[in-house]
Parts: sequence; structure tokens; C-alpha cells
Amino acid sequence: MISVVIPLYNKKNQIGSTIKSVLNQTFCDFEIIVVDDGSTDGSAEEILSISDPRIRLVRQDNAGVAAARNRGIHESSGVFVAFIDADDLWNADYLATLMMLTRTYSDCDVFATSYQFRDIEGKVTYPKFYDIPFCGEHGILKNYFKVSCISDPPLWTSAVMVRKSAMESIGGFPKGIKSGEDLLTWARLASRYKIAYSLKPLATYCQGYSNPRPPEAKDYVGEQLELLYQHMPATLGLKHYIAFWYKMRLCRCLAHRMWGKSLVALVKSLSYNVLQCKIYLSIIKYTLIGLK
Repeated sequence: MISVVIPLYNKKNQIGSTIKSVLNQTFCDFEIIVVDDGSTDGSAEEILSISDPRIRLVRQDNAGVAAARNRGIHESSGVFVAFIDADDLWNADYLATLMMLTRTYSDCDVFATSYQFRDIEGKVTYPKFYDIPFCGEHGILKNYFKVSCISDPPLWTSAVMVRKSAMESIGGFPKGIKSGEDLLTWARLASRYKIAYSLKPLATYCQGYSNPRPPEAKDYVGEQLELLYQHMPATLGLKHYIAFWYKMRLCRCLAHRMWGKSLVALVKSLSYNVLQCKIYLSIIKYTLIGLK
């Protein structure tokens, strides 16, 4: 059985469509655990209005999306845990495709598919992936960190299913992080377990209006990635992935005029991949021009 975990916080107008996309799956052996993380807009009542014995509502005080997902994992009964956010959608054959992956690649613990973006006007676009290590529609993503550095993220939360024991082994999602907790989770999993992947875009990221948040003052994700590398230095591509993380943080810090944090991120990134020095100089040059 698959346990579908949905963290819910103030998504009254979207959660119904998300639940419907789960209930419409061609693979039906699943439970849905909705963790209401202290919603104030009547989101929980929307769940209670849906009559299906596979749905279970769990309530908690607001503690953040990571804590909500972890609560769902704790409450789950399935061998596998699949995640979907309360405003995203699945194609009808999403879970069936994941179960095909579990049978085909039985030595894997992480299973995922590609996805699509849908903006508020209904326009659909697709992520771009490079250096996929297999031919055909599906295979093992053995170079996750390399693909992540040169592509759109291959793993996205609403298009990932993980063996419950694997999620428990890494302690679930890290709590208290406003941005990047999912990337850190996938890095921890990818450094320990094999990833089976389907290139079929079977999940939809429904984009809305959002203002990019400034980076957190304390870079917990970077610190934890470095710690992961200290313990597992032989992990393929992890060193360059850390450089990639600090390059992303550099860009965000520059955009928010956090000059000191920008310098720290630059030095950190170069220390993990000095060969990209010209790229960083270009980033700084064009960012400063844009800020004038």
C-alpha cells in the first residue's frame, strides 16, 4: 500500500482539486493522510466534506511544512510514502507508474517521475533535463547530483515516492528551514539509496504569484550538505552539488544586496569547484549592473 501525505495550510480553494486527482488514480491501494498544519481558512472543513474511507485528517498546531510531512510519515501505514502539496495535481496513472518502477527496479528506495509547470493563466511548460544516464522512458538516476547541477531539479516533492524505511533512516524532512528543506532531503536520500525515475511528466506544479524570499541568514542547508560530504566524500557528484548550492545562494544574496553573505557564498562555492571562477565573475558583474 502507498500512503499519500498531503501537508495542508490555508489551501481551501485548491485542496479539493488535489484530493480529486489522488482519488482518480488507476492504482487504488492507497491511503490519504492530510495533515492540517493549523489552517485558519476552513481548509480542514473542505477535507471533512469529502466522503471516502481512504482519507484521514490529522490536525496539529502550525509547525511548518516539514513538520507536517513528518507527521504524515509517522501516521502512515504503507510501505511507500508519496508526497503531494495541497495545490498540486497528479495524472491518473501517476501512482501506477511509480508502482511499475518498484517492480522493475526492486533494489531502489526512491521513485519519481518528471513533472510539468502550469502558471495561473493555464500555460504549461516542462523542466529541462541533461545527461540522463539511461535510454528509454525510465531507468535508474545514478548521477542525481550531476543532473541537478546542470538541469531543472529532477526530484520535486509532489512527484516523489520513497520507501518509508528510507525516509525514517534520514530522520524525515529537516524542520525549521524556510527554503531548501526538500533539496537537502533528496540529497540525503540520493547519497544513500538508488533512485528509479520515469521521464513521463505525471505531476503538475500549479504556480501562483509569489515574491522570492530573501535567503535565510543562517545557511543550514549548506552546512548540512557539507556535513553530508564529510561523512560520504565518495558520493558521485556531491562535491560539485555543494558548489552549485552556494552558487544559487550567491545569486539570491546578491539580488537582496546581502553583500557579506554573498562573499561567504562565493568563497564556499569556489572551495568546492574552483573551475567555475569565470561563471561567478559573470554572475557578480551582471547582478551589479542590474542593481544600478
